[in-house]
Amino acid sequence: MTELKLEKCTIALDAMGGDYAPKHEILAAVAAMQDDNSFDLILVGDKERILETARKENVKIDERTIHHTTQIIGMSDTPTVAIKSKPDSSLVVGAKLVKEKKAHAFVSAGNTGAMMAASTLIMGRIPGVGRPTIGASFPTTEKKMCHVFDAGASVDSKPQHLFEYAVMGSIFAKEMYGVENPSVGILNVGEEESKGNELTFATQKLFKESKLNFHGNVEGRDILKGTVDVVVCDGFLGNIILKFGESVLTLLKTRVRNYANEGILNKLKALVVKSVLKATLSDMDYETHGGVPLLGINGISIIGHGSSSPLAIKNMILRAKEMYDKNLITKFEEALKSYAVTK
Repeated sequence: MTELKLEKCTIALDAMGGDYAPKHEILAAVAAMQDDNSFDLILVGDKERILETARKENVKIDERTIHHTTQIIGMSDTPTVAIKSKPDSSLVVGAKLVKEKKAHAFVSAGNTGAMMAASTLIMGRIPGVGRPTIGASFPTTEKKMCHVFDAGASVDSKPQHLFEYAVMGSIFAKEMYGVENPSVGILNVGEEESKGNELTFATQKLFKESKLNFHGNVEGRDILKGTVDVVVCDGFLGNIILKFGESVLTLLKTRVRNYANEGILNKLKALVVKSVLKATLSDMDYETHGGVPLLGINGISIIGHGSSSPLAIKNMILRAKEMYDKNLITKFEEALKSYAVTK
């Protein structure tokens, strides 16, 4: 493959990641380029399989956009072991393309743990970041999104890590969602300052001494109420919230379907409810957001579900392009300095 000059945004896509690779990745790549042709896209993976799949799907692929690799990291592979034992895997090579400045962003629906490990170990961290973080965005009753950090990138966080999550989360909410001066809350078992554990007590003190727009403690119900724009917590708790939130839409769909199966009258009623649910809860559908960005990495890294549809992967690609356009990496680095604890 010819060396890139990066005259415009370049995004590397893991063509072998995900349960339906490379079919879904190819269809997503074509759809993304149709929506926005102002960036270059690299398909990282087995060249022969990519071209063969493209032919079956009646899709034309420019061979020059393919960066050939010979290995694949599977969903069941142990992340750190796989990165070392499969150096020519699409996931490892994609991260290296960003590290070597041959791409600005890397997008993958492959092994989540391996994607986080490769992004952190290969692409490296932004100066001032102890731990990268992933976020989950939830719709609220206030017709805005509430962003929860960390949603599972790591566990056993320290107060300084939560501070970093809050800073990057604030910039993310401002730049990607247009929220001026985002408010930040610490997820806790109560709103009172006297409640919590050692982590929340120490984090409260740190936030109060910083330039963050600190609201105070918030409870789980405040996420969907939209009490604050950004909620920070340890990744252990955040991932539980994320997985629970993802199950809500499935529950609603199942309950409506079961109700409809009870009779023809119920089926007619369910048709009305189904259309209403689809319209009002569309922002809860993961396909709309595509994937989650791993913030704090020295490059753009977007992680998607293994079962991601072409639409979801397309939106992952376009999200990476938007992050590039808004120069988020530089803004994170600058914010970590400007929001620093006052002395």
